Amino acid sequence: MSTPTGPASGLPVRMPRPRQSGRHRRPEPVVAPEGAAALVLAVPGTPSSATRGLAEEVISIARSELPGLNAVIGYVDGDDAEYPTLATVLTRTAAERVARYEQAVAVGREVAEPSGPPAVVVPLLAGPDSALLRRIRQAVMESGTQSELTDVLGPHPLLAEALHVRLSEAGLARADRARLFTVATAADGIVLVTVGGEEAVRAAGITGMLLAARLAVPVMAAALDVEGSVTSIAEQLQGSGSAQLALAPYLVGPEVDPGLLDAAAKEAGCATAEPLGAYPAIGKLVLSLYATKLGITPVTPQGAQAH
Repeated sequence: MSTPTGPASGLPVRMPRPRQSGRHRRPEPVVAPEGAAALVLAVPGTPSSATRGLAEEVISIARSELPGLNAVIGYVDGDDAEYPTLATVLTRTAAERVARYEQAVAVGREVAEPSGPPAVVVPLLAGPDSALLRRIRQAVMESGTQSELTDVLGPHPLLAEALHVRLSEAGLARADRARLFTVATAADGIVLVTVGGEEAVRAAGITGMLLAARLAVPVMAAALDVEGSVTSIAEQLQGSGSAQLALAPYLVGPEVDPGLLDAAAKEAGCATAEPLGAYPAIGKLVLSLYATKLGITPVTPQGAQAH
């Protein structure tokens, strides 16, 4: 039974923790500034419900990191019906920002006139693909807006972490090197596959070095869209002593035909992990690129700790 001043019977009372002050005080959560540019996720590949689900999950992760974020999806190969094209989304986003400002003025609110880019476009690509990036830039120009375009997501330590997790989920790598157990199917050599030709292979190689440090096995990059590249790298790894190879897709997913991955795995005679997909690091890196372009802080993903 309780009394007007609290619980009876001498029961303990849970008091609210006092707010910390000084340098140990927790930082206030950052929210998106009012009127900030929209984040537009540029999704490559053939649109599908699965692709849309993946993109929406990435957007959801970004919003959870920056409340109030205005984030939308534009498809590089959209149809402007079910899947709006990137150019259409950018044009609409710019018009909506002007409309919101005019509506605020009409009801007597004191708001600053929109300035800066109406949108920041973030390509949903782990590494560079010059052909795709050229099309994304063209869509930005066709939109007639002053939208900004960021770099691709990698290379980054968080992508090495994501690759490690995908390999461990497929039973192709230890989940944690610190634990004393083995995985019977663990690979002793990794073919890191990407698309975008030799430029993409060089960029993937940087993340590949980080992955090699995590797994303590050799990792070499190959291009799915260069004939013979995967086979050549697989032979090099086998020639240096790797007996059990695995394919690790350095790909988010939508940018590659799944048939290419299956054919490469068969060609190299090895198992393959899943693409990166909507791993949390993808959403965090998307937001980091957006925030860096606008000078919003602090939204900086930290490098992954080695397992």
